[in-house]
Amino acid sequence: MKWETVIGLEVHAELSTATKIFCSCPVSFREKPNTCICEVCTGMPGALPSLNEKVVDYAVRTGLALGCDINRHTRFDRKNYFYPDLPKAYQISQLYAPICTNGSLEIGGGKRIGIHELHMEEDAGKLLHGEEGKKTLIDYNRAGVPLIEIVSEPDLRSAEEAIDYLTRLRTLLQFIGVSDCKMQEGSLRADVNVSVRRYGEAELGTRTEMKNLNSFHAIKRAIEYESRRQIDLLEGGSAVTQQTRRWDDRLAKSYVMRSKEDAMDYKYFPEPDLPELIISEDKLNKIKSETPELPEEKKRRYRNELGLGEYDTELICSDLSLVRFFEKAVDLGADPKQTANWLLSEVLRMVGDGEEIPLKAESFVKIISLVSENKISRSTGKAVLEKAFSEGIDPEEYIDKNNLFQISDISDIEKALKRVIEENPKSVSEYRGGKEKAFKYIVGQSMKALGGKADARLVGSLLHKLLDR
Repeated sequence: MKWETVIGLEVHAELSTATKIFCSCPVSFREKPNTCICEVCTGMPGALPSLNEKVVDYAVRTGLALGCDINRHTRFDRKNYFYPDLPKAYQISQLYAPICTNGSLEIGGGKRIGIHELHMEEDAGKLLHGEEGKKTLIDYNRAGVPLIEIVSEPDLRSAEEAIDYLTRLRTLLQFIGVSDCKMQEGSLRADVNVSVRRYGEAELGTRTEMKNLNSFHAIKRAIEYESRRQIDLLEGGSAVTQQTRRWDDRLAKSYVMRSKEDAMDYKYFPEPDLPELIISEDKLNKIKSETPELPEEKKRRYRNELGLGEYDTELICSDLSLVRFFEKAVDLGADPKQTANWLLSEVLRMVGDGEEIPLKAESFVKIISLVSENKISRSTGKAVLEKAFSEGIDPEEYIDKNNLFQISDISDIEKALKRVIEENPKSVSEYRGGKEKAFKYIVGQSMKALGGKADARLVGSLLHKLLDR
Protein backbone atom coordinates (compact mmCIF):
# COMPACT_ATOMS: atom_id res chain seq x y z
CA MET A 1 0.00 0.00 0.00
CA LYS A 2 3.02 2.34 -0.21
CA TRP A 3 2.32 3.07 -3.87
CA GLU A 4 -0.65 4.55 -5.69
CA THR A 5 -1.33 3.86 -9.37
CA VAL A 6 -2.50 6.83 -11.46
CA ILE A 7 -4.21 6.13 -14.78
CA GLY A 8 -5.43 8.30 -17.61
CA LEU A 9 -7.11 6.95 -20.74
CA GLU A 10 -7.23 8.25 -24.30
CA VAL A 11 -10.15 6.46 -25.94
CA HIS A 12 -10.48 6.43 -29.73
CA ALA A 13 -13.96 5.65 -31.06
CA GLU A 14 -14.67 5.23 -34.76
CA LEU A 15 -17.91 7.02 -35.60
CA SER A 16 -20.81 5.24 -37.29
CA THR A 17 -21.05 7.61 -40.24
CA ALA A 18 -21.70 6.38 -43.77
CA THR A 19 -18.64 8.14 -45.17
CA LYS A 20 -15.18 9.22 -44.02
CA ILE A 21 -14.39 12.48 -42.26
CA PHE A 22 -12.88 14.44 -45.17
CA CYS A 23 -14.08 12.61 -48.29
CA SER A 24 -17.06 10.65 -49.61
CA CYS A 25 -15.45 7.18 -49.44
CA PRO A 26 -17.65 4.67 -47.59
CA VAL A 27 -16.77 3.53 -44.07
CA SER A 28 -16.65 -0.24 -44.17
CA PHE A 29 -14.91 -2.89 -42.09
CA ARG A 30 -15.10 -5.99 -44.29
CA GLU A 31 -14.41 -4.69 -47.81
CA LYS A 32 -11.39 -5.93 -49.76
CA PRO A 33 -8.20 -4.01 -48.95
CA ASN A 34 -7.75 -0.66 -50.69
CA THR A 35 -11.19 -0.61 -52.32
CA CYS A 36 -12.68 2.22 -50.18
CA ILE A 37 -10.13 4.89 -50.98
CA CYS A 38 -9.73 8.04 -53.06
CA GLU A 39 -7.23 10.82 -53.71
CA VAL A 40 -8.13 12.60 -50.45
CA CYS A 41 -7.79 9.75 -47.95
CA THR A 42 -4.63 8.46 -49.61
CA GLY A 43 -2.99 11.89 -49.54
CA MET A 44 -2.54 12.51 -53.26
CA PRO A 45 -0.96 15.88 -54.17
CA GLY A 46 -3.53 18.63 -54.66
CA ALA A 47 -6.43 16.73 -53.07
CA LEU A 48 -8.36 18.88 -50.57
CA PRO A 49 -10.38 17.75 -47.52
CA SER A 50 -14.08 18.57 -47.09
CA LEU A 51 -15.53 18.16 -43.59
CA ASN A 52 -18.32 15.62 -43.01
CA GLU A 53 -21.05 17.48 -41.05
CA LYS A 54 -22.30 14.29 -39.39
CA VAL A 55 -18.91 13.89 -37.69
CA VAL A 56 -19.37 17.29 -36.04
CA ASP A 57 -22.92 16.35 -34.99
CA TYR A 58 -21.73 13.10 -33.39
CA ALA A 59 -18.80 14.79 -31.62
CA VAL A 60 -21.09 17.46 -30.14
CA ARG A 61 -23.70 14.84 -29.20
CA THR A 62 -21.04 12.88 -27.30
CA GLY A 63 -19.74 16.03 -25.63
CA LEU A 64 -23.23 16.95 -24.44
CA ALA A 65 -23.78 13.42 -23.09
CA LEU A 66 -20.53 13.75 -21.11
CA GLY A 67 -21.47 17.17 -19.75
CA CYS A 68 -18.72 18.94 -21.70
CA ASP A 69 -18.41 22.57 -22.65
CA ILE A 70 -18.93 22.86 -26.41
CA ASN A 71 -16.37 25.06 -28.13
CA ARG A 72 -18.44 27.19 -30.49
CA HIS A 73 -15.33 28.26 -32.42
CA THR A 74 -13.14 25.25 -33.17
CA ARG A 75 -10.60 24.29 -35.81
CA PHE A 76 -8.37 21.49 -37.06
CA ASP A 77 -4.59 21.17 -36.81
CA ARG A 78 -1.94 19.11 -38.56
CA LYS A 79 -0.11 16.54 -36.45
CA ASN A 80 3.07 15.76 -38.35
CA TYR A 81 4.72 12.36 -38.18
CA PHE A 82 5.83 9.73 -40.63
CA TYR A 83 4.52 6.19 -40.52
CA PRO A 84 3.74 3.83 -43.41
CA ASP A 85 -0.02 3.71 -42.74
CA LEU A 86 -0.29 7.52 -42.70
CA PRO A 87 -0.15 8.38 -46.42
CA LYS A 88 0.02 12.19 -46.05
CA ALA A 89 2.77 12.00 -43.39
CA TYR A 90 0.47 14.07 -41.17
CA GLN A 91 -2.85 13.52 -39.43
CA ILE A 92 -5.64 16.09 -39.35
CA SER A 93 -6.58 16.35 -35.67
CA GLN A 94 -7.34 19.04 -33.07
CA LEU A 95 -4.90 20.38 -30.49
CA TYR A 96 -5.37 24.09 -29.89
CA ALA A 97 -9.18 24.32 -29.97
CA PRO A 98 -10.79 20.90 -29.39
CA ILE A 99 -14.53 20.77 -29.95
CA CYS A 100 -15.40 19.65 -26.37
CA THR A 101 -13.71 20.20 -23.00
CA ASN A 102 -14.28 19.87 -19.22
CA GLY A 103 -16.74 16.98 -18.97
CA SER A 104 -17.04 13.98 -16.66
CA LEU A 105 -18.35 10.43 -16.44
CA GLU A 106 -19.59 8.82 -13.24
CA ILE A 107 -18.36 5.31 -12.40
CA GLY A 108 -19.26 2.94 -9.55
CA GLY A 109 -19.47 4.39 -6.07
CA GLY A 110 -20.46 7.80 -7.41
CA LYS A 111 -16.88 8.72 -8.35
CA ARG A 112 -16.65 11.17 -11.24
CA ILE A 113 -13.82 10.84 -13.76
CA GLY A 114 -12.94 14.11 -15.43
CA ILE A 115 -12.95 14.41 -19.22
CA HIS A 116 -10.12 16.76 -20.19
CA GLU A 117 -11.20 17.06 -23.81
CA LEU A 118 -12.89 15.41 -26.77
CA HIS A 119 -11.59 16.12 -30.25
CA MET A 120 -12.17 14.98 -33.84
CA GLU A 121 -9.53 13.43 -36.06
CA GLU A 122 -8.99 11.00 -38.92
CA ASP A 123 -7.87 7.41 -38.50
CA ALA A 124 -4.76 6.00 -40.16
CA GLY A 125 -4.56 2.95 -42.40
CA LYS A 126 -3.78 -0.55 -41.17
CA LEU A 127 -0.53 -2.51 -41.41
CA LEU A 128 -0.87 -6.22 -42.20
CA HIS A 129 2.26 -8.10 -41.17
CA GLY A 130 3.19 -11.31 -42.99
CA GLU A 131 4.67 -14.47 -41.57
CA GLU A 132 7.88 -14.12 -39.56
CA GLY A 133 8.08 -10.42 -40.39
CA LYS A 134 9.09 -11.10 -44.01
CA LYS A 135 6.66 -8.57 -45.48
CA THR A 136 4.21 -5.89 -44.43
CA LEU A 137 1.21 -4.80 -46.51
CA ILE A 138 -0.87 -1.64 -46.03
CA ASP A 139 -4.67 -1.39 -46.25
CA TYR A 140 -5.78 2.24 -46.59
CA ASN A 141 -9.52 1.50 -46.28
CA ARG A 142 -9.38 2.74 -42.68
CA ALA A 143 -7.45 5.91 -43.55
CA GLY A 144 -9.77 8.86 -43.09
CA VAL A 145 -12.37 6.99 -41.03
CA PRO A 146 -13.72 9.55 -38.51
CA LEU A 147 -12.60 9.28 -34.91
CA ILE A 148 -13.38 11.05 -31.70
CA GLU A 149 -10.67 10.89 -29.06
CA ILE A 150 -11.89 11.19 -25.48
CA VAL A 151 -9.09 12.11 -23.11
CA SER A 152 -9.69 11.54 -19.40
CA GLU A 153 -8.04 13.32 -16.52
CA PRO A 154 -5.60 11.13 -14.51
CA ASP A 155 -8.39 10.34 -12.04
CA LEU A 156 -8.42 6.52 -12.23
CA ARG A 157 -6.62 4.61 -9.49
CA SER A 158 -6.87 0.94 -10.43
CA ALA A 159 -7.35 -1.43 -13.37
CA GLU A 160 -10.85 -2.15 -12.05
CA GLU A 161 -11.79 1.55 -12.12
CA ALA A 162 -10.39 1.83 -15.66
CA ILE A 163 -12.52 -1.09 -16.88
CA ASP A 164 -15.59 0.35 -15.14
CA TYR A 165 -14.98 3.70 -16.86
CA LEU A 166 -14.49 2.07 -20.27
CA THR A 167 -17.57 -0.13 -19.88
CA ARG A 168 -19.78 2.85 -19.02
CA LEU A 169 -18.25 4.98 -21.79
CA ARG A 170 -18.82 2.22 -24.36
CA THR A 171 -22.45 1.87 -23.25
CA LEU A 172 -22.96 5.63 -23.50
CA LEU A 173 -21.51 5.82 -27.04
CA GLN A 174 -23.68 2.92 -28.18
CA PHE A 175 -26.84 4.33 -26.61
CA ILE A 176 -26.46 7.74 -28.25
CA GLY A 177 -25.80 6.04 -31.59
CA VAL A 178 -22.42 7.52 -32.47
CA SER A 179 -20.32 4.31 -32.55
CA ASP A 180 -20.86 0.55 -32.53
CA CYS A 181 -17.80 0.26 -30.23
CA LYS A 182 -16.85 -3.18 -31.55
CA MET A 183 -13.47 -3.59 -29.94
CA GLN A 184 -12.72 -6.74 -31.93
CA GLU A 185 -13.00 -4.69 -35.12
CA GLY A 186 -10.94 -1.81 -33.76
CA SER A 187 -13.77 0.70 -33.57
CA LEU A 188 -13.00 1.29 -29.88
CA ARG A 189 -9.36 1.43 -28.77
CA ALA A 190 -7.57 2.92 -25.80
CA ASP A 191 -4.14 4.37 -25.15
CA VAL A 192 -3.34 3.74 -21.48
CA ASN A 193 -1.19 6.17 -19.50
CA VAL A 194 0.17 4.78 -16.24
CA SER A 195 2.32 6.29 -13.49
CA VAL A 196 2.86 5.53 -9.81
CA ARG A 197 3.57 7.67 -6.77
CA ARG A 198 3.78 7.17 -3.04
CA TYR A 199 0.51 7.57 -1.17
CA GLY A 200 0.03 11.13 0.00
CA GLU A 201 2.23 12.69 -2.68
CA ALA A 202 0.58 15.41 -4.75
CA GLU A 203 2.96 15.39 -7.69
CA LEU A 204 2.36 12.84 -10.45
CA GLY A 205 5.05 10.32 -11.30
CA THR A 206 6.64 9.85 -14.71
CA ARG A 207 4.12 8.16 -17.00
CA THR A 208 4.36 5.63 -19.75
CA GLU A 209 1.82 5.09 -22.51
CA MET A 210 0.66 1.80 -24.01
CA LYS A 211 -0.90 2.27 -27.42
CA ASN A 212 -4.02 0.92 -29.13
CA LEU A 213 -5.28 -1.71 -26.69
CA ASN A 214 -8.59 -3.11 -27.94
CA SER A 215 -9.87 -5.48 -25.26
CA PHE A 216 -10.82 -5.00 -21.62
CA HIS A 217 -8.83 -8.11 -20.73
CA ALA A 218 -5.65 -6.71 -22.28
CA ILE A 219 -6.17 -3.26 -20.72
CA LYS A 220 -6.58 -4.71 -17.21
CA ARG A 221 -3.48 -6.90 -17.51
CA ALA A 222 -1.42 -4.09 -19.07
CA ILE A 223 -2.23 -1.66 -16.25
CA GLU A 224 -1.41 -4.20 -13.55
CA TYR A 225 1.85 -5.20 -15.25
CA GLU A 226 3.03 -1.66 -15.93
CA SER A 227 2.19 -0.49 -12.41
CA ARG A 228 4.19 -3.36 -10.93
CA ARG A 229 7.10 -2.73 -13.34
CA GLN A 230 7.34 0.93 -12.35
CA ILE A 231 7.12 0.16 -8.63
CA ASP A 232 9.91 -2.40 -8.97
CA LEU A 233 12.09 0.17 -10.77
CA LEU A 234 11.55 2.83 -8.10
CA GLU A 235 12.06 0.44 -5.20
CA GLY A 236 15.27 -0.75 -6.87
CA GLY A 237 16.63 2.78 -7.00
CA SER A 238 16.06 3.35 -10.74
CA ALA A 239 13.97 6.01 -12.46
CA VAL A 240 10.94 5.56 -14.67
CA THR A 241 11.53 6.82 -18.21
CA GLN A 242 8.74 8.52 -20.16
CA GLN A 243 8.08 6.06 -22.99
CA THR A 244 5.59 4.75 -25.46
CA ARG A 245 5.37 1.00 -24.95
CA ARG A 246 3.77 -1.90 -26.81
CA TRP A 247 1.68 -4.39 -24.88
CA ASP A 248 2.08 -8.07 -25.87
CA ASP A 249 -0.99 -9.82 -24.51
CA ARG A 250 0.29 -13.27 -25.42
CA LEU A 251 3.42 -12.81 -23.30
CA ALA A 252 1.69 -10.50 -20.79
CA LYS A 253 4.55 -7.98 -21.02
CA SER A 254 5.13 -4.49 -22.35
CA TYR A 255 8.09 -3.44 -24.51
CA VAL A 256 9.63 -0.09 -25.36
CA MET A 257 8.58 1.32 -28.75
CA ARG A 258 10.10 4.79 -28.50
CA SER A 259 10.68 7.63 -26.09
CA LYS A 260 7.38 9.41 -25.38
CA GLU A 261 6.63 12.33 -27.67
CA ASP A 262 5.24 15.63 -26.45
CA ALA A 263 3.04 17.93 -28.57
CA MET A 264 6.08 19.91 -29.71
CA ASP A 265 7.56 16.80 -31.34
CA TYR A 266 4.61 16.60 -33.72
CA LYS A 267 5.12 20.20 -34.94
CA TYR A 268 1.40 21.00 -34.80
CA PHE A 269 0.14 23.94 -36.83
CA PRO A 270 -3.37 25.04 -37.93
CA GLU A 271 -4.72 23.00 -40.86
CA PRO A 272 -4.56 25.41 -43.81
CA ASP A 273 -7.06 23.55 -46.00
CA LEU A 274 -9.97 23.70 -43.51
CA PRO A 275 -11.51 26.97 -42.22
CA GLU A 276 -12.49 27.64 -38.62
CA LEU A 277 -15.65 25.77 -37.65
CA ILE A 278 -18.38 27.87 -36.01
CA ILE A 279 -21.25 26.06 -34.26
CA SER A 280 -24.38 28.22 -34.14
CA GLU A 281 -26.99 28.23 -31.39
CA ASP A 282 -29.54 26.71 -33.78
CA LYS A 283 -27.13 23.93 -34.68
CA LEU A 284 -26.43 23.18 -31.03
CA ASN A 285 -30.14 23.08 -30.18
CA LYS A 286 -30.83 20.77 -33.12
CA ILE A 287 -28.15 18.32 -31.96
CA LYS A 288 -29.55 18.44 -28.41
CA SER A 289 -33.06 17.65 -29.67
CA GLU A 290 -31.78 14.67 -31.69
CA THR A 291 -29.74 13.12 -28.84
CA PRO A 292 -31.32 9.80 -27.75
CA GLU A 293 -32.17 8.93 -24.16
CA LEU A 294 -28.99 8.51 -22.09
CA PRO A 295 -28.35 5.27 -20.15
CA GLU A 296 -28.95 6.79 -16.71
CA GLU A 297 -32.15 8.47 -17.90
CA LYS A 298 -33.35 5.14 -19.30
CA LYS A 299 -32.59 3.34 -16.05
CA ARG A 300 -34.62 5.87 -14.07
CA ARG A 301 -37.56 5.48 -16.46
CA TYR A 302 -37.45 1.70 -16.23
CA ARG A 303 -37.52 1.87 -12.44
CA ASN A 304 -40.05 4.67 -12.00
CA GLU A 305 -42.44 4.10 -14.91
CA LEU A 306 -42.12 0.38 -15.68
CA GLY A 307 -41.59 -0.86 -12.12
CA LEU A 308 -38.42 -2.84 -12.80
CA GLY A 309 -36.01 -3.61 -9.98
CA GLU A 310 -32.45 -2.36 -9.76
CA TYR A 311 -30.86 -5.64 -10.87
CA ASP A 312 -33.05 -6.12 -13.95
CA THR A 313 -32.64 -2.47 -14.92
CA GLU A 314 -28.85 -2.56 -14.70
CA LEU A 315 -28.59 -5.82 -16.64
CA ILE A 316 -30.90 -4.77 -19.48
CA CYS A 317 -29.22 -1.37 -19.81
CA SER A 318 -25.76 -2.96 -19.98
CA ASP A 319 -26.40 -4.07 -23.57
CA LEU A 320 -28.05 -2.05 -26.33
CA SER A 321 -29.38 -5.18 -28.07
CA LEU A 322 -31.24 -6.12 -24.86
CA VAL A 323 -32.64 -2.60 -24.59
CA ARG A 324 -33.92 -2.63 -28.16
CA PHE A 325 -35.55 -6.03 -27.76
CA PHE A 326 -37.05 -5.21 -24.36
CA GLU A 327 -38.56 -1.93 -25.54
CA LYS A 328 -39.99 -3.47 -28.71
CA ALA A 329 -41.65 -6.22 -26.68
CA VAL A 330 -43.14 -3.69 -24.24
CA ASP A 331 -44.33 -1.55 -27.17
CA LEU A 332 -46.15 -4.66 -28.46
CA GLY A 333 -48.07 -4.82 -25.19
CA ALA A 334 -46.02 -7.26 -23.10
CA ASP A 335 -45.92 -6.78 -19.34
CA PRO A 336 -42.56 -5.11 -18.50
CA LYS A 337 -41.78 -7.32 -15.50
CA GLN A 338 -42.68 -10.55 -17.33
CA THR A 339 -40.67 -9.36 -20.33
CA ALA A 340 -37.61 -8.66 -18.18
CA ASN A 341 -37.95 -12.02 -16.43
CA TRP A 342 -38.10 -14.05 -19.65
CA LEU A 343 -35.52 -11.93 -21.42
CA LEU A 344 -32.90 -12.22 -18.69
CA SER A 345 -33.55 -15.80 -17.67
CA GLU A 346 -34.27 -17.49 -21.02
CA VAL A 347 -33.22 -15.33 -23.98
CA LEU A 348 -29.95 -14.10 -22.48
CA ARG A 349 -28.55 -17.62 -22.11
CA MET A 350 -29.04 -18.22 -25.85
CA VAL A 351 -27.39 -15.07 -27.17
CA GLY A 352 -23.77 -13.93 -26.99
CA ASP A 353 -22.58 -10.69 -25.40
CA GLY A 354 -23.36 -7.70 -27.61
CA GLU A 355 -25.04 -9.78 -30.33
CA GLU A 356 -28.36 -8.79 -31.85
CA ILE A 357 -31.16 -11.13 -30.78
CA PRO A 358 -32.28 -13.27 -33.77
CA LEU A 359 -35.78 -13.68 -32.37
CA LYS A 360 -38.88 -11.86 -33.51
CA ALA A 361 -40.23 -9.74 -30.68
CA GLU A 362 -43.75 -10.66 -31.83
CA SER A 363 -43.01 -14.38 -31.29
CA PHE A 364 -41.47 -13.67 -27.89
CA VAL A 365 -44.51 -11.65 -26.76
CA LYS A 366 -46.91 -14.34 -28.00
CA ILE A 367 -45.10 -17.07 -26.02
CA ILE A 368 -45.03 -15.22 -22.69
CA SER A 369 -48.67 -14.22 -23.25
CA LEU A 370 -49.71 -17.88 -23.77
CA VAL A 371 -47.84 -18.86 -20.58
CA SER A 372 -49.39 -16.08 -18.50
CA GLU A 373 -52.86 -17.05 -19.78
CA ASN A 374 -52.17 -20.70 -18.76
CA LYS A 375 -52.70 -21.87 -22.34
CA ILE A 376 -49.28 -23.53 -22.29
CA SER A 377 -47.03 -24.48 -19.40
CA ARG A 378 -43.85 -22.58 -18.63
CA SER A 379 -41.75 -25.61 -19.59
CA THR A 380 -43.56 -25.76 -22.94
CA GLY A 381 -43.04 -22.03 -23.33
CA LYS A 382 -39.28 -22.45 -22.82
CA ALA A 383 -39.13 -25.23 -25.41
CA VAL A 384 -41.13 -23.23 -27.95
CA LEU A 385 -38.97 -20.16 -27.28
CA GLU A 386 -35.84 -22.15 -28.15
CA LYS A 387 -37.47 -23.28 -31.40
CA ALA A 388 -38.49 -19.72 -32.25
CA PHE A 389 -34.97 -18.54 -31.46
CA SER A 390 -33.14 -21.17 -33.51
CA GLU A 391 -35.61 -21.89 -36.31
CA GLY A 392 -37.90 -18.85 -36.45
CA ILE A 393 -41.09 -20.92 -36.09
CA ASP A 394 -44.50 -19.33 -35.54
CA PRO A 395 -45.31 -20.14 -31.88
CA GLU A 396 -49.05 -20.71 -32.17
CA GLU A 397 -48.76 -22.80 -35.31
CA TYR A 398 -46.05 -24.93 -33.74
CA ILE A 399 -47.99 -25.39 -30.47
CA ASP A 400 -51.19 -26.30 -32.31
CA LYS A 401 -49.44 -28.69 -34.73
CA ASN A 402 -47.69 -30.51 -31.87
CA ASN A 403 -50.74 -30.52 -29.58
CA LEU A 404 -48.97 -28.60 -26.81
CA PHE A 405 -51.85 -26.45 -25.55
CA GLN A 406 -52.63 -27.11 -21.89
CA ILE A 407 -55.60 -29.19 -20.83
CA SER A 408 -57.91 -26.69 -19.18
CA ASP A 409 -60.98 -28.87 -18.56
CA ILE A 410 -61.00 -29.60 -14.80
CA SER A 411 -63.00 -32.82 -15.18
CA ASP A 412 -60.49 -34.23 -17.69
CA ILE A 413 -57.63 -33.42 -15.35
CA GLU A 414 -59.39 -35.00 -12.36
CA LYS A 415 -60.02 -38.20 -14.31
CA ALA A 416 -56.31 -38.51 -15.05
CA LEU A 417 -55.41 -37.77 -11.44
CA LYS A 418 -57.78 -40.41 -10.10
CA ARG A 419 -56.15 -43.00 -12.36
CA VAL A 420 -52.72 -42.03 -11.04
CA ILE A 421 -53.94 -42.32 -7.45
CA GLU A 422 -55.37 -45.79 -8.14
CA GLU A 423 -52.12 -46.92 -9.81
CA ASN A 424 -49.86 -45.71 -6.96
CA PRO A 425 -51.40 -46.97 -3.68
CA LYS A 426 -48.02 -47.19 -1.92
CA SER A 427 -47.14 -43.56 -2.58
CA VAL A 428 -50.63 -42.47 -1.61
CA SER A 429 -50.32 -44.35 1.66
CA GLU A 430 -46.88 -42.82 2.35
CA TYR A 431 -48.24 -39.32 1.66
CA ARG A 432 -51.14 -39.85 4.01
CA GLY A 433 -48.59 -41.07 6.53
CA GLY A 434 -46.83 -37.71 6.41
CA LYS A 435 -44.13 -38.20 3.75
CA GLU A 436 -44.14 -35.04 1.63
CA LYS A 437 -41.66 -36.60 -0.79
CA ALA A 438 -44.35 -39.06 -1.81
CA PHE A 439 -46.61 -36.19 -2.86
CA LYS A 440 -43.94 -34.84 -5.21
CA TYR A 441 -43.71 -38.27 -6.80
CA ILE A 442 -47.48 -38.37 -7.34
CA VAL A 443 -47.38 -34.88 -8.90
CA GLY A 444 -44.63 -36.05 -11.26
CA GLN A 445 -46.62 -39.12 -12.28
CA SER A 446 -49.70 -36.95 -12.81
CA MET A 447 -47.86 -34.50 -15.05
CA LYS A 448 -46.49 -37.45 -16.99
CA ALA A 449 -49.98 -38.88 -17.42
CA LEU A 450 -51.19 -35.50 -18.67
CA GLY A 451 -48.29 -35.24 -21.10
CA GLY A 452 -47.05 -32.10 -19.35
CA LYS A 453 -50.07 -30.25 -20.74
CA ALA A 454 -51.59 -29.07 -17.49
CA ASP A 455 -50.72 -26.30 -15.09
CA ALA A 456 -48.52 -27.81 -12.36
CA ARG A 457 -50.00 -25.57 -9.65
CA LEU A 458 -53.54 -26.59 -10.63
CA VAL A 459 -52.52 -30.25 -10.66
CA GLY A 460 -51.02 -29.91 -7.18
CA SER A 461 -54.12 -28.19 -5.83
CA LEU A 462 -56.49 -30.82 -7.27
CA LEU A 463 -54.31 -33.67 -5.97
CA HIS A 464 -54.40 -32.24 -2.44
CA LYS A 465 -58.22 -32.15 -2.59
CA LEU A 466 -58.44 -35.72 -3.90
CA LEU A 467 -55.87 -37.16 -1.50
CA ASP A 468 -57.11 -35.31 1.58
CA ARG A 469 -60.72 -36.41 1.25
